[in-house]
Amino acid sequence: MADLDPIFKALADPTRRRILDLLKQRSRTTGELVDHFPELSRFGVMKHMEVLREAGLLVAEKNGRERINHLNVIPIRQIHDRWIKGFEGLWADALIDAVRQAESHTASGQSPD
Repeated sequence: MADLDPIFKALADPTRRRILDLLKQRSRTTGELVDHFPELSRFGVMKHMEVLREAGLLVAEKNGRERINHLNVIPIRQIHDRWIKGFEGLWADALIDAVRQAESHTASGQSPD
């Protein structure tokens, strides 16, 4: 399995998650992304974008003098497959057990706790 540490590092920061949310809506130029973060310098936003690029979450395409930034969802899918999908069965089993307990309490006249 691919090393997921750079992806987790990228997703750990709220500014980077906001950048990804913007790119989820549509691709944007670097300038458009910078404009969404008036509290940060252009350099600060670009450092965050570099972390996203290194994690494979952001892909930049040069278009003349502009860079168009796109979201790459493949790393997010890798996290899903490794960390979420593997636990779905456990959650389903726990839910089934809870339903069975509630049903057995109801059938016996006890109230479920």
